[in-house]
Amino acid sequence: MKTLLIVAGAIATLLIVAFVVVLLIGRSLPVRHHVVREARIPAEPSAVFAAITDVARFPSWRSGISSVEPLPSQGGLRRWRERSGGDAVLYEATHESPPAELVTRIADPSLPFGGSWAYDLRPDGVGGTTIRITENGEVYNPVFRFVSRYVMGHAKTVETYLDDLSRHFAQSGSSARRQ
Repeated sequence: MKTLLIVAGAIATLLIVAFVVVLLIGRSLPVRHHVVREARIPAEPSAVFAAITDVARFPSWRSGISSVEPLPSQGGLRRWRERSGGDAVLYEATHESPPAELVTRIADPSLPFGGSWAYDLRPDGVGGTTIRITENGEVYNPVFRFVSRYVMGHAKTVETYLDDLSRHFAQSGSSARRQ
């Protein structure tokens, strides 16, 4: 019995030390991060812009999105709530210039993270679109900052989005390339 208590105490101590280390490293990381990724999509900019602004259809092509609830505009800004798993995140479009530019942001200040995404769409000269996404993210919780930086990677959200968008347009016979 004594050996079991010693082992349990050692494991508990290691877990506490690991948590403290994660917390300290997370506190040393900047709250803000900046990510830029781009991909070639085998569709005209107008078709790509239509896909990335038709929020009601997100669950049909975006992995992890179980539902989207379009909401009434507020202050002239289009708003919607995305659900994935048990999480719900409120977004709004702060700038739209079809078919070339879109800027969205998280509109819920109570979350432990926030940020904005700028989508820049340009014709590639061969019937497709080069889409560049710039994420300006913020992670307020130091443990989440550690996970975002060292476990998931800051670019994970943008890279998954571009992969999903590429698959969505894959039926055209061309393949998308992420850079």
